[in-house]
Amino acid sequence: MKSIIKELLSWLLFIIIVVAASWAVVTFVGQRTQVSGSSMETTLSDGDQLIVDKISYRFRDPKRYEIVVFPYKYEANTYYIKRIIGLPGETIQIANGCVYINGQRLDEDYGNELMENAGLAEEPVTLGADEYFVLGDNRNNSQDSRAANVGVIHRDELLGRAWVRIWPFSDFGVIRHE
Repeated sequence: MKSIIKELLSWLLFIIIVVAASWAVVTFVGQRTQVSGSSMETTLSDGDQLIVDKISYRFRDPKRYEIVVFPYKYEANTYYIKRIIGLPGETIQIANGCVYINGQRLDEDYGNELMENAGLAEEPVTLGADEYFVLGDNRNNSQDSRAANVGVIHRDELLGRAWVRIWPFSDFGVIRHE
């Protein structure tokens, strides 16, 4: 009888350790998320499964062009995936379909086409000390910092950065950010 109780306690301890380790990994290290929609085409596609790196930003600041994941403010368990374009302290404006940072045109080719709608960035947007301006790569089909319901993203809202695509297997690999 003692050996059965000992064995059960051993299994219970093992299960508790596995659950605690899983919780720690999902909370502090990485988390799976799925791309929904076409706002990041052609970089990421609808249905892609990603692992989000939740550790990097504990040790360094986010960089321009990194693909980040953050929660949508108005719907629980909904996350947006966008590319960082503007960094803290910069002034962003969209004019003639192009991004300008501090008055200089941003030389980047992530956007699939000229932006038809500048949204909030039609007028200059100056970012605060912990604010980021994000855009989807499919600029004319993306809810991003140009939209009032998204706006600028604060550092503490960043869940992490897209790290590895795990599905579909044909596209498996580390995601390039620059």
